[in-house]
Amino acid sequence: MNWRDSVLHVLRQKGEAMHYADIAEAIAEQELRSDFGATPAATVNSTISTSIQQEGDRSPFVRVDRGYYALRGLDNQTRAAGTIAEPEPAESTGLINAFGMFWARTNVLWSGNPKILGQQQPGSQPVDFANQKGVYLLHDGRAVVYVGRTTEQPLGIRLRQHISDRLNGRWDRFSWFGVYPVSDSGSLNSSAIGTYDMISLIVTMEALLIEGLEPPQNRKRGDDFRAVEFLQHPDPELQKMQILQLMEELKKKL
Repeated sequence: MNWRDSVLHVLRQKGEAMHYADIAEAIAEQELRSDFGATPAATVNSTISTSIQQEGDRSPFVRVDRGYYALRGLDNQTRAAGTIAEPEPAESTGLINAFGMFWARTNVLWSGNPKILGQQQPGSQPVDFANQKGVYLLHDGRAVVYVGRTTEQPLGIRLRQHISDRLNGRWDRFSWFGVYPVSDSGSLNSSAIGTYDMISLIVTMEALLIEGLEPPQNRKRGDDFRAVEFLQHPDPELQKMQILQLMEELKKKL
């Protein structure tokens, strides 16, 4: 199916309003598309918003809340609560546009130029975050043992340095928070430089502390923190090496 038909199928099946990220996950789970791009949630949001903007009352979609959509006339609760005719406004993610939490050190091939691969959801196109800029955390188990930044040197190089420095044996996972957004083609947009006010700076600082430290009394991440979380995707070359190594070991036993 194309994106529009996929969204229609999921919303008809659900029969009530859904967040656009949940719609994207349902499309992937039901294998309604063979190609998801690198940012399927953003594509779903754009597909629905474009329909509402261009088709108006003829659009099959209605926005019922921030990020939530339903099919026009199919949801009684939506009609009772009233609908929002305008398309979803473009959300500002603030200083941080993408992040990854507790990625495994063993899923990265650190020789040469390491690839720091992640995907927005299972089935979407992997993105290489090796050139991302921002801040990162090194974890020993779940405890944070080091906080670093990537300015002149990108994320991949900074993390590779910690393979051979004094921190080598002291971390097994890492988290990162990046300023560069991801395009649907899967590349980092290093030219995207926004303007930030004091409120967005404070929101970002709060969110980073909550995500990194996980204080038990915080039930959610920082308010208005809208950066997209990416899941780690193991380096395919590393997987090939592991398979070849296993084959060699089996040959020795034959």
